[in-house]
Order: sequence, then C-alpha cells, then structure tokens
Amino acid sequence: MQASPAPTIQIFGFNDCQDTRKAQRFFAERRLVVHFVNMKERPPSKGELRRFVEKLGAGALIDREGPRYRALGLHVSGDSPQRVLARAETEPRLLRTPLVRCGNHVAIGHAPAEWQAWIDGFTGGH
Repeated sequence: MQASPAPTIQIFGFNDCQDTRKAQRFFAERRLVVHFVNMKERPPSKGELRRFVEKLGAGALIDREGPRYRALGLHVSGDSPQRVLARAETEPRLLRTPLVRCGNHVAIGHAPAEWQAWIDGFTGGH
C-alpha cells in the first residue's frame, strides 16, 4: 500500500524572519511542496488566522516580544489577544512567525519536531 501524496504546506511569514527561512529550508530539504505567503505583501485573512486560533488560542499568535508590539504601545495597553489579532490584519508584524499549516495541522514558530510528525503521518513514517 502506497502512502497518499503529501498535502501542500502553507507558510505565512516574512522574508527577513530567520524562523520563517528555517521553516522553508526544513520542507525544501524534504522535497515537499510549500506555498509561501509573504505577510509583508499579503497579511493573513481572518479566516486563515481562525484555524490557528481554534487550535492554539489567540494569545499564541501574538508576538509580545516583537518590536512592533512595543512600538504600538501594546505592552502597556492591556488589549485582549482578540483585539490585538484584529489589529494584526493591518499590522502583521504583531504575529509570531512562521505560521505553518498542513491540512488540519497548524504550528507557530520554529517547530521542526511537530513538522516532522506531520510528515511521518502522511508518509507512513518512511
């Protein structure tokens, strides 16, 4: 029995983000198809973000250590994660990157062990 073809991996990130480049390299080294979305040109939509929020929670998506978070004064504003996420639609640098999606799986940040588990799942562990 042959394993089904791997679903497309979607990576949301920035070209100047080291973790985004690591994610791209991880999947390229495994010869997997990756659809890269440069959030500088096209921030993720509400629907795209909703998948991550449903699985990981709104707070997990926000980059509280990022310079944009501080520059906008969000470190002192006390806004809820949901409000910050709404703002991220026009300020994508508020999000942790990369946001990686493969089928029903989602991950945030550099998560090679998690990505490998996805790959093992759709290749039958080979």
